[in-house]
Amino acid sequence: MSQQPFKKFINPKNNASVKEKFKQEKRQAKKERAAAIEKRFEEKRAMRQHSTSPTIGNNFLQKKNTVAVNRPEKNIVMPLNKFMAHCGVASRRDAVELIKAGKVLVNKKIITEPGFKVNGTEDITYNGKKLFVTKNLVYILLNKPKDYITTTDDPQNRKTVSQLVKNATDERIYPVGRLDRNTSGVLLLTNDGQLTQQLTHPSFNVKKVYEVKLDKPLTKHDFEKIVHGVKLEDGEIRADALAYADEKDKSIVGIELHSGRNRIVRRMFEHLGYNVRMLDRVMYAHLTKKNVERGKWRYLSEKEIRILKYLNKSTPAGKASKK
Repeated sequence: MSQQPFKKFINPKNNASVKEKFKQEKRQAKKERAAAIEKRFEEKRAMRQHSTSPTIGNNFLQKKNTVAVNRPEKNIVMPLNKFMAHCGVASRRDAVELIKAGKVLVNKKIITEPGFKVNGTEDITYNGKKLFVTKNLVYILLNKPKDYITTTDDPQNRKTVSQLVKNATDERIYPVGRLDRNTSGVLLLTNDGQLTQQLTHPSFNVKKVYEVKLDKPLTKHDFEKIVHGVKLEDGEIRADALAYADEKDKSIVGIELHSGRNRIVRRMFEHLGYNVRMLDRVMYAHLTKKNVERGKWRYLSEKEIRILKYLNKSTPAGKASKK
């Protein structure tokens, strides 16, 4: 799909207050990105100056901007769910459920406590397969088409996003968050469990922008309701920003929010009596589907990986996780 609706949304001409808000947020985001990147460069320069190893400066990112290398120190004690995340099995949160279900063995004993301490020297297995800390961290952006489900395996043999990226890497990668079967757009896949936890935790307020095609024009009254808050069965939800993506067709809107609640965009409009005919995620964090055709994928650049990892360090949640 053309990026034109997205461009109209981020630069709305029919709503001065929304336009000004986006300008201010864009300036602030640029400052934060620049500060985060500069801080990282300073850390790397300091590491090179205080190290006798000539290769330490190259350990963060490797060839072709596609794969980052993680070299964990040996014998560091960590919770079992964190170890599983480092192994690329699942995010820390998902690993908790796997452990509680009794699917993980440590030295041939079933462990059901996610906080059980390990250092990696143990014989740790999941579904009968021994786990090793992932060395190669892979980051892939997919422009997801409709009719694909956001999972790695499906017992009903439906089409999955994993099939679209099967030739991208030998590592086992997982979707970050979910898009339902009929939703298309930006989807990140990685084996970086720590980053996955960061991006999916509600406290990090990761922004998502969607283009929505409705079955009828969105009225001004309902527009205001979405901006000020809609009460759903699982609590109130409001858009961070909302604008008509096409001045001539008010059934097409752009909506920005940070909530990760299930089917939240569809439920907001359905609650007000609209049917969502098309839902496309045009931005996730700072990532867009620009130059990536539907059903295609690409590796993230070094700059994109740095921003994902360090931009949210300035938030309260980011500062807490850093400690």
